Amino acid sequence: MSWSPDQELFLLVTGQQTLIMMTRDFEPITEKQIHQDDFGEEKFVALGWGKKETQFHGSEGKQAAHPWDDGRPRVTWRGDGQFVAVSAVCPETGARKIRVWNRELVLQSTSEPISGLEQALAWKPSGSLIASTQEKPNRHDVVFLEKNGLLHGEFTLPFQKGQVKVNELLWNADSTILAIWLEDLKKDENCKPNSYVQLWTTGNYHWYLKQSLHFGNLEKNQLVSLLWDPVIPYRLHVLCQGWHYLSYDWHWTINHGMGENSQHVANVAVIDGDKVLVTAFQHAVVPPPMCTYHLQFTQAVNQIAFHTDPKHSGDMAILDADNRISVYRYGQSTVKDSTVRLGAVGGNGFKAAVETPYLDKTYRVDLGSNTNEVMNPLGLRFLTWLPDNSFLVVGQDQHATQSVLHLTAVPHVAGAEEQLSVSVDGEVISLCCSPVTKTVALQLADGQILKYLWEASTPVLEPWQTSSGSAVQFPHPCVQTSLTKISGEEVILGLTDRCRFFINDTEVASNITSFATYNEFLLVTTNSHTCQCFCLKDMSVKALQTGLSSAAVPSNETLRNVERGSRIITVVPQDTKVVLQMPRGNLETIHHRALVLAQIQKWLNRLMFREAFQCMRKLRINLNLLYDHNPKVFLENVETFIKQIDSVNYINLFFTELKEEDFTKSMYPSLNGSSNAQPQQHPDQKKVNLVSFSYCRYCLSILTAYVKKSPPELETALQKVHDLRGNISPDVTAVSAEEALKYLLFLVDVNELYDYSLGTYDFDLVIMVAEKSQKDPKEYLPFLNTLRKMETNYQRYTIDRHLKRYTKALGHLSKCGPEHFSEFLNLVKDQNQYYEALKLYPPSTQEYKDISDAYGDYLNQKQLYEQAALIFARAGLFAKALDSFLTSGSWQQALCMASRLGYTEDKLSSLARSMAGKLVEQRKHAEAAILLEQYTQDYEEAVLLLLEGALWEEALRLIHKYGRLDILETNFKPAIQEAQKSQLMFLDSQKTAFLRHKSRLQVVRELKEKACENYEMPNCPELDLISETSSVVTASDMNSKYSHSNSRISARSSKNRRKAERKRYSLKEGSPFEDVALLEALGENVRAVETVKDIHILLKQLVLFGYDEQAGELQRVLEDILHLMETSLPEIWSPELRQSSLNPVLGPNSTANSIMAAYQQKRMVTPVVQDPELLIPPKLNKNLQWKLHLLQ
Repeated sequence: MSWSPDQELFLLVTGQQTLIMMTRDFEPITEKQIHQDDFGEEKFVALGWGKKETQFHGSEGKQAAHPWDDGRPRVTWRGDGQFVAVSAVCPETGARKIRVWNRELVLQSTSEPISGLEQALAWKPSGSLIASTQEKPNRHDVVFLEKNGLLHGEFTLPFQKGQVKVNELLWNADSTILAIWLEDLKKDENCKPNSYVQLWTTGNYHWYLKQSLHFGNLEKNQLVSLLWDPVIPYRLHVLCQGWHYLSYDWHWTINHGMGENSQHVANVAVIDGDKVLVTAFQHAVVPPPMCTYHLQFTQAVNQIAFHTDPKHSGDMAILDADNRISVYRYGQSTVKDSTVRLGAVGGNGFKAAVETPYLDKTYRVDLGSNTNEVMNPLGLRFLTWLPDNSFLVVGQDQHATQSVLHLTAVPHVAGAEEQLSVSVDGEVISLCCSPVTKTVALQLADGQILKYLWEASTPVLEPWQTSSGSAVQFPHPCVQTSLTKISGEEVILGLTDRCRFFINDTEVASNITSFATYNEFLLVTTNSHTCQCFCLKDMSVKALQTGLSSAAVPSNETLRNVERGSRIITVVPQDTKVVLQMPRGNLETIHHRALVLAQIQKWLNRLMFREAFQCMRKLRINLNLLYDHNPKVFLENVETFIKQIDSVNYINLFFTELKEEDFTKSMYPSLNGSSNAQPQQHPDQKKVNLVSFSYCRYCLSILTAYVKKSPPELETALQKVHDLRGNISPDVTAVSAEEALKYLLFLVDVNELYDYSLGTYDFDLVIMVAEKSQKDPKEYLPFLNTLRKMETNYQRYTIDRHLKRYTKALGHLSKCGPEHFSEFLNLVKDQNQYYEALKLYPPSTQEYKDISDAYGDYLNQKQLYEQAALIFARAGLFAKALDSFLTSGSWQQALCMASRLGYTEDKLSSLARSMAGKLVEQRKHAEAAILLEQYTQDYEEAVLLLLEGALWEEALRLIHKYGRLDILETNFKPAIQEAQKSQLMFLDSQKTAFLRHKSRLQVVRELKEKACENYEMPNCPELDLISETSSVVTASDMNSKYSHSNSRISARSSKNRRKAERKRYSLKEGSPFEDVALLEALGENVRAVETVKDIHILLKQLVLFGYDEQAGELQRVLEDILHLMETSLPEIWSPELRQSSLNPVLGPNSTANSIMAAYQQKRMVTPVVQDPELLIPPKLNKNLQWKLHLLQ
């Protein structure tokens, strides 16, 4: 009988060779015969290549079942319960056949004839394969069948044919481990068979025997039942005779060398039955199941331990199924060990460069157990090779809840080993040792961490404590533990089978799939398929927790993407390789950027430029880092750098990558703190040192240096090439001119180089470059021949004009004589080179005047009249200067020019009166009065202009200067009285407007507060997307009946946009921004009244002539309105409004939380404006003394 995995059905196999499918309520569903002639529903389609009856089959599949086969059917269900497989002995042939049925007992398929097929049967829970066993003529195999009955893979059991029988095959819950229960075949009746349990896994299409449990041949040790736990995939339940129960919890571990300085630091060992496969990743990344070499044993291997002494990190200790420890060491034996056999690195005609170990000693740890006691396979666990050459293993006490630590010294003389035992109150589930601090930490089943002081005279255990003195206990049992230092404090790291990662008892992440420590670095892989690397030297646990929990930027050096399901195998010390294993079993090597930069930093600090350069070139690290890491040290060791690199191409590559920016701040900010010297402004200074080192051999590097300068010195580089053409060096390694020019053309575009060569005025060099270009000789030779015939200065002028180097062209053309001046002046006008042209001629020459004349006309066209007048005046062109000064309004300079031109008094008076009229138009009454008084002697008109401009004191001065007191009665007194009335009207209008706007603003704010109280913020999950331009209802439009589209405004032209800006704040009642418009209008009122304070001069004149009442009235009105505005400012521009102008609710720096907080604080009433200065109250100048005391 067999229940389905979902417990809904069960299958009965009867003695009449029938199958009965029943429900869980024991109601029959259907009944079928086991043995069917039909293949099933998945019968294959025949292609007609001969009939089956006419083909030769031999005895395949007709061999009868084995004598030890009980002949009983075997039943196994697929993991989802949709199909069931039945293995039964065929009555016709006596051989077993496997048939697959569905839940309705409809036959799906029948296995192909398999000779020697045995009784064991197990369907993989994932559903892909059915496992059984087959005895072949020369070996015993576990075979796999597909659902359609065809064979699909196999592996061989490590026993001779006829030595054992397979009782059961069992898959664990996640289909990763296949357990095989085997038993020796009885040779005679008195012989008691041995029992075995083997655990097999697969990786990269190879089956590995990972554990072999030997239960011996005693009656009490015979297995009764073997089961995998249905919930915990790696828990195996074993029941023996006498109710002896064993429970095994397995987990994956990686055995690798733990040192840092030895040459065997990156060795990784893999158990494969009676072999240990060793891969030296420091020398080669060999994909499994291949290896660098393997160690052959006579028994199955169960555990591997590498030496924890960093100087001997390649030495291994192997514990086999018979509790024998084999010690393999490096370097002392010269005799080749027969148990060590080369793997992938060996071969015919090849010599292996990797060193192999030798077997030093094999001995057995005697735990004092009696042969008649109950067998406890794998009684020794967690084999650890301590730095003092002793072994630490964990055994089991008679009490199931206690473990025993056995400390065994490696014997130097046979039989002289020493052994100590320490009892542990609890079950040890993991053990780790740090090769740096030599600390040993144990983890108990309850999560408690203990420190084992093995170096003490009497080894003792004590609880692991943090720096604060609290005991450490993992909240959940961890399957992988490790010791490292964080900020100088030693901590224990733990990873559970559920990807929870702990540092001491603090959970720092819940998505970690694997981790590894290397020096001060921690590397982890995550469920999001990334590999992160952290430097623990100056990092706190809190910062590490933040770095692991936050979504790091992909471009960050600490994070890189990896293939799905990758796990860390090892990190190669003194290198940058991180070896990852994929779920299928294949390997990948990555060079994590953080490790690469750290290693480059170490090389550069040791002045190992060659190693750093090769690594940077191979892994595409920017070569600027060679200099930027420490500019001072690099410049002091340029010669060392060149000697180590010793390659022109490499030095040129370094030059071509050089840039002005500091890459420790831009591309590699993690190295910014490591630089001891500040980078210089121009990193090209180092190239000068390179030039002085070797000229001939490093000529190409010198050319690269000139090209990379800012700006590039291509003319100097071309001159170097030209010099090489004339110098013939006997050195065979010297670069020829031809090679140098070809290299220069590689760096610079040939057309650009042709122009630069033409600019050297060296025609040999021009032809030399032109020959290397794609130019047609018919194109450039006639041009060069024409140039050769010209006079030298005119020739260079022609070249410079051709190259558009107009400044140089003018310099050469100015030397060609006066007959070319017209051409010179035309070029100046065409290219606007006036300023440069004036430098080429003395100020006394006619050419200088002609250039100045043209320059002044050019400036007049640009409406720079005053500057044009200065140029004209400097050149002696006073008439033109006068016109330009008049246009610009510089009346003082215009009068100077008139004087230089010898104007008569009448002409000067007419000029002054004309300028005075223009100044009045510009409301410059004081300047106009000066002109009329001093140059036209019309002081009466001057007084009238001063009265018009309210310049009372100056007008009074002129009246008394010329003794025209009659003007006081006729003009002065009426003017000040009129001014007093005008100011009163202005102040009254400002006061009326101020009060109206203030009352309206109060009404608008009350309406908005009511709207805000009635408004509820929507419960929007996308609240973090709110921005100033989104459609959130703000305080400004809560009670608005108008819609307002920012996008429509932004789409207008700039002119219309400015117009829209001016019209944005409308005083119309109900407009969207009425409150802002009122604030703007009130501010204008205040500023307008503030400007009236200059009436203190008017007040003095009113008092002077006896108008005390009018003066007192004006002063009182202004004082009242100023007091009104001063007391109203805090009410209009409240402190909340001022604060919101500094911290706006909406804007580029706002978040959803800040907007919600502002809403709850009623700050949303604050209008959202584009001009925050409107929210700032205008200032009143209280320091200005404008009032007259005698009027108070």
